[in-house]
Amino acid sequence: MIDKIVRGIAEAMAGIADGSTILLGGFGAVGQPDQLIDGLIEQGARDLTIVANNAGTGRTGLARLMELGRVRRIICSFPRSVGSVVFEELYRAGRIELEIVPQGTLAERMRAAGAGIGAFFTPTAYGTLLARGKETREIGGRPQVLEYALGGDVALIEAWQADRWGNLTYRKSGRNFNAVMATAATLTIAQTHHVVDLGALDPEAIVTPGIYVDRVVLVPYGERRA
Repeated sequence: MIDKIVRGIAEAMAGIADGSTILLGGFGAVGQPDQLIDGLIEQGARDLTIVANNAGTGRTGLARLMELGRVRRIICSFPRSVGSVVFEELYRAGRIELEIVPQGTLAERMRAAGAGIGAFFTPTAYGTLLARGKETREIGGRPQVLEYALGGDVALIEAWQADRWGNLTYRKSGRNFNAVMATAATLTIAQTHHVVDLGALDPEAIVTPGIYVDRVVLVPYGERRA
């Protein structure tokens, strides 16, 4: 019997290795798998590369992971935002590496990884510092930049509903990067607000099929960070 529901956060995070590339879902705080991030902090993996929309805020969650010295490199679209104090401290001190990727390009690089596409051309960033050193080509009369697929060792994502096969739905803007990241990692771990019986999810509402998901942990809706 296929049952991907695990008993708790510690079991969900087991086996994540030092040096892993972690795809971290969420758009700011929306759809961010907070409990899985806390679990990663407790689990202890180090020398991580984090792929996320931004570089964290305050001193909790992703920011706390960085403050503890566990992140070597971050790949994101918005490293500076209101409250990104930890990232700015680390970057100015030369203690963290940064790769900035335009948001649409970031999503497409992960989508490409999930689809088995090695690279693609895009006009985004042509003629800017972000294109420095990259192959360019004119396609249809428009200059384009070659971007490579971006996969991860682990994806940490948040879902709204899940069944024991790992089929996932999302709630409104909580979908954001979570769905594309689920397809782009070797190991996908989802925290979900609700677990439903197999067959209870409308097949037309399932965004992430269970074939992409390895572990699911229930974090009841409304449960807050301690």
